[in-house]
Amino acid sequence: MNKTILVTGSSRGIGKAIALYLAKQGFDLVIHCRSQRSQAEQVALEIEQLGQKARILQFDIADRAQCAAQINLDIETHGAYYGVVCNAGITADNAFPSLTGEEWDSVVHTNLDGFYNVLQPVIMPMVRRRKPGRIVTLSSVSGLMGNRGQVNYSAAKAGIIGATKALALELAKRDITVNCVAPGLIDTEMVSELPLDEIKKMIPARRVGNPKEVAAAVAFLMSEDAGYITRQVLSVNGGLC
Repeated sequence: MNKTILVTGSSRGIGKAIALYLAKQGFDLVIHCRSQRSQAEQVALEIEQLGQKARILQFDIADRAQCAAQINLDIETHGAYYGVVCNAGITADNAFPSLTGEEWDSVVHTNLDGFYNVLQPVIMPMVRRRKPGRIVTLSSVSGLMGNRGQVNYSAAKAGIIGATKALALELAKRDITVNCVAPGLIDTEMVSELPLDEIKKMIPARRVGNPKEVAAAVAFLMSEDAGYITRQVLSVNGGLC
């Protein structure tokens, strides 16, 4: 039986790139979306064309009950996952004096609470497999150094780093590694309206990254070769920090 990995937020952008990259490495995938079902179905089709299996889960990672119900049912039906990639997230940027309570709550509930909501149902089934497992979370350069207009996002992504390191300690003796990938500016829809020419001047590499470069980092941490790497943050940001 092939190893199966759940990738949240994998209907587009970085998550899609991760899912396709992992499929090329021989993994079966559980594709996740919140609302873009048709896009998720297209990703699943592309994975199947690569010779791997794919199925779709649809839920809001900020909704704890919804997460538990969908994930528990999937595990009961198909068995525990080999790995999980916590990629799904949102932004709601604003200068802090103008940041609304709703903007704070939505970003923290989705990005940070989503860590708990997704991983809590999967951990014990992974442990009971009694085989190596992999968990990779997605933080951000904002979580490492903060970013103007992103106090909410920076707080949530920094929290993910702390939670990742703590969970890694709990699972290390179970042969389940827990690591974090922290992308910088990556060429996705999320950055399409930013002044990229000005921002690139601040990046030592003088360019934005592409989703495949993030996917490659995640895929390495998911591999058997990364079995002695845990509790680490791998930055993919062109030398920004």
